[in-house]
Amino acid sequence: MNTVYFQSAPQLCRSFPTIGNGIQQSFTDTVGQGIWKIKYSKDFPITGDGSAETWNSTDWLTLPLCSGNEVTYQTKMKLLYSDSGIYCLYYCEDNKITATLKEDFLDLWHEDVIEAFFWTDETVPLYFEYELSPLNYELPILVPNMKGKFFGWRPWHYEGDRRTKHATHISKYQTTVNGWTAEFFIPYTLLTPLMNVPPGNGTRWRANFYRIDHDHGEATWQWQKVPGTFHDYEKFGTIVFD
Repeated sequence: MNTVYFQSAPQLCRSFPTIGNGIQQSFTDTVGQGIWKIKYSKDFPITGDGSAETWNSTDWLTLPLCSGNEVTYQTKMKLLYSDSGIYCLYYCEDNKITATLKEDFLDLWHEDVIEAFFWTDETVPLYFEYELSPLNYELPILVPNMKGKFFGWRPWHYEGDRRTKHATHISKYQTTVNGWTAEFFIPYTLLTPLMNVPPGNGTRWRANFYRIDHDHGEATWQWQKVPGTFHDYEKFGTIVFD
């Protein structure tokens, strides 16, 4: 279905004043990595604009701007989990949408995009990456990363209860773009055969969350600052299922 319809900042990344209340802050563990507690929820419909009442049960988490001095856009996000999967919602303040790719599984990171990485088992260098563009095209891949040598693999039998649900919404004031939202659901069945899935109360996954924008060259927002590549999974933060 292609329906087009914001933690504590690590050093070197900049956070900007937030809009409204309900901004959640992460905290750090003994090795300085961010920790974010994720609330449980019943399943609910994906709309693309985050209008489902269930999203009101959790707070926004601001992603700090880590590169790109020409923009001051705010980026924030929410996470929830259910018995069947992970729900993600991003809000991206933006005045210009850079998105021309109109197919799934393309190199979406070359244009405006949001990204989520989930490393469910720290004993294995294997994690799930999800990207979604403002035009609602996706890139779901499983990534083996052998000491910095990595490549993404597309899901097999990507159908039925193994498919994600996703939708986006581009907001405008009159005719001027002022932002976009991305909402998606990742079923646990898609993460097979990753260990530590599904999560329960107290389960810990490593994870990181990003946004890329191209209004004035490339700008990035990162929950946990990573040097060089988004795939530096040892620098990921930790999400704890509450």
